[in-house]
Amino acid sequence: MRRAIRLEFRKMRRLRAMPVIGILIVAVAGLSGFSLFSGGTRAILNDPGAMPWAGLMATYSLMAAMTSPMLAAVLASRQTDIEHSGTGWTLASGAGYSPGALCRAKLAALSIVLVPTLMVQSLLVVGIGVVTGIRLPIELGAWLGYTALLFLVDVAFVALHIWLAAVIENQLVSVGIGMLGAFVGVFSFLTSDVFARATPWGYYAMVSFVQQRGDRIAYITPPYAWIVGFLLLVAVAFAAGTSRLDRIER
Repeated sequence: MRRAIRLEFRKMRRLRAMPVIGILIVAVAGLSGFSLFSGGTRAILNDPGAMPWAGLMATYSLMAAMTSPMLAAVLASRQTDIEHSGTGWTLASGAGYSPGALCRAKLAALSIVLVPTLMVQSLLVVGIGVVTGIRLPIELGAWLGYTALLFLVDVAFVALHIWLAAVIENQLVSVGIGMLGAFVGVFSFLTSDVFARATPWGYYAMVSFVQQRGDRIAYITPPYAWIVGFLLLVAVAFAAGTSRLDRIER
């Protein structure tokens, strides 16, 4: 498996995945902190009652829900389409890597890349908050917790899109579903928890540590049981799907 993962990293360099990731990181951080530069917002940046860090996290959560589904779809699609474009599946099988094993290696490699990606993304958002003048103590546990949960949900969607990109050669399907997921993810912030729990992309809203309550922002405890259940369901589905790929002759 380690050799297969190393091969996936070589493919990433050839596909120039890092520039795509870098652009999205900067875009999410910039959009998250854009409102902090307005005159009205700057006036309350150090008002404890206004909870500026919570407000920044709320915007960050919304921007992440808008971009993360597309990031997962694009990364998974690019990493898998290379096998369709040539005789990748056949060559991998000849080297001892079944289609299912290859998909699992792709997931492992992309998961490794997502760790520093989301850490840098969150640090950039926090950095923007500091630069714009927030001097109140940051709720470190909430930011670390949100970053960790966002990583897990991103990995879950990367897994689903890798499988989808493997079974459907037309990559527009996978990318199109990712774009649709971005709209659903944002919409989940505006609806009830029931909708978010019933919709895969709704878990981008479920992992947020803040919630709008009337005209105020409040910190909350995410519904861990639902989140763990969703992650386990995706893990089982991915394991079953990739095992089935091993039995399909290519």
